[in-house]
Amino acid sequence: MIMTKTNLQRRTFLSAGAAGAALALAARPRSAEAACVDTMPAKWDETFDVIVVGSGFAGLAAAAEAIDGGASVVVLEKMTALGGNSVINGGLFGVPGSEQQKAMGIKDSPELLAEDMLREGLGYNYPDKVRYMAEHTLETYEWTVKTLGVEYIQGQVNAEGGHSVPRCVVTKNGSGSEIVKKQLAYLEKKKAEIRNRVYVEAIVRDGDGRVKGLKVREGYRFPKENSGKVRYYCAKKAVILCHGGFGADVTYRMKHDPKLTDKFDTTCQPGATSELWREAARIGASMVQCDWIQCGPWTSPEEKGFGIALYFANGCAGSCGIWVNCTTGKRFVNEMVNRKIRADAIINAGNKGDRCIAIADKTAVETTIAITRPGIFEKQLEKGVLHEFATLADLAKAYSIPLDALKKSVSDYNDALGGKGKDEMGRYFFPKAKPLAVDGGPWYASILSPKVHHTMGGIETDKFCRALDITNDEPIPGLYAAGEATGGVHGAVRLGSCAVVDCLVNGRIAGREAAKEKAWC
Repeated sequence: MIMTKTNLQRRTFLSAGAAGAALALAARPRSAEAACVDTMPAKWDETFDVIVVGSGFAGLAAAAEAIDGGASVVVLEKMTALGGNSVINGGLFGVPGSEQQKAMGIKDSPELLAEDMLREGLGYNYPDKVRYMAEHTLETYEWTVKTLGVEYIQGQVNAEGGHSVPRCVVTKNGSGSEIVKKQLAYLEKKKAEIRNRVYVEAIVRDGDGRVKGLKVREGYRFPKENSGKVRYYCAKKAVILCHGGFGADVTYRMKHDPKLTDKFDTTCQPGATSELWREAARIGASMVQCDWIQCGPWTSPEEKGFGIALYFANGCAGSCGIWVNCTTGKRFVNEMVNRKIRADAIINAGNKGDRCIAIADKTAVETTIAITRPGIFEKQLEKGVLHEFATLADLAKAYSIPLDALKKSVSDYNDALGGKGKDEMGRYFFPKAKPLAVDGGPWYASILSPKVHHTMGGIETDKFCRALDITNDEPIPGLYAAGEATGGVHGAVRLGSCAVVDCLVNGRIAGREAAKEKAWC
């Protein structure tokens, strides 16, 4: 069994010249050699070939590949529960060329996935990394099915904003927990060691530039940084950082995007904090694009955290309904564009005092979430994050929306859907979408309120997931990273379903490459 310890585009470039040069010099840290020569412990308490930090998609994928590569591995998780944000992930995996796509006659390719990511990322993504990842996505999906036994819904492919075609397969239970559960089962079969409540206090980098291990606290109690017993773990081959993002760390995220104050809730689990972001920078890892922070546009203020309202707002109204500004009664954004554009539109409306909602009728529900996520529709109504109205007029009255304007918005949408005119927002129509019942019902609505969701920046890595040194752009010996801990993959915007792509593909690469490293001792 598994052993546990303690069982859009807001960028404005600086103009070239003295100001830019001064900023660059001011931002440059001390050399990695000077900054990160750590005192080696007199004695290592335990030794492993590979140490993986983080127990989400990326960390568990890295551990699986490292073990299969013949390495001894330990996975460290600072929280009591395993899985991090991956457990609460929505279970969408963007796969070009899946059997589900083929059954529906959808033409797709790794090249198109890469093209979508680079376009929506506004070119801030590193093209080589994106293309390499896209080329290995289908084989990684097949690995989850054939090696891990992950179950996906057959005959269904979801459309997500920013993708050119529907390509998102969905786990059978509609959650990332299906993948994590099967990853843990695989590691259990391989007699892996996974330790929870182990906090990484320091990455130990020697004077020769190599990362040789970690200073940890066993028995850690989040968020008490001085809790637990200090011990030193030696990594004979490599440390792999898969510690995720910092979406729950208000202080750190405000350093990079000051508007993301504590007024913004987050979809992230409480442990999504910045300690290892700071520590990776301390030992000389190049940190890139940390100010690109994504907010989920489809979340509701009527519940905490990730919640379940998004399954209606995005999975139903986003694909087969419309999003409306309550003050004007009009649509305010293309419901199928990327998350940043949609979140910014809601935030900008809110700054003017306007409320935005997602709406759809009974037919839209019946053709989307009623099929794809059985039981979730009833649960949304029960929790009070989704609201039912007999007619569109009743909905308009409840949210103080001008009825005539709202009816026109619905009618215009129907006309565009039926080919009678061009959609005013230029949206892509989901194949299953049906005309909305202007004079029928019932109708449903959820309030839209963006929450901090994903951090696109992080440790700079090459396509082999080797962490790069800020002083010379060369790989730091003995240090790898994958998943949300890294930058350069998603650029300005992460497309929905591509977190799973990033974490699983790059986690596997990191584990495989780390296992090949020559042991330093």
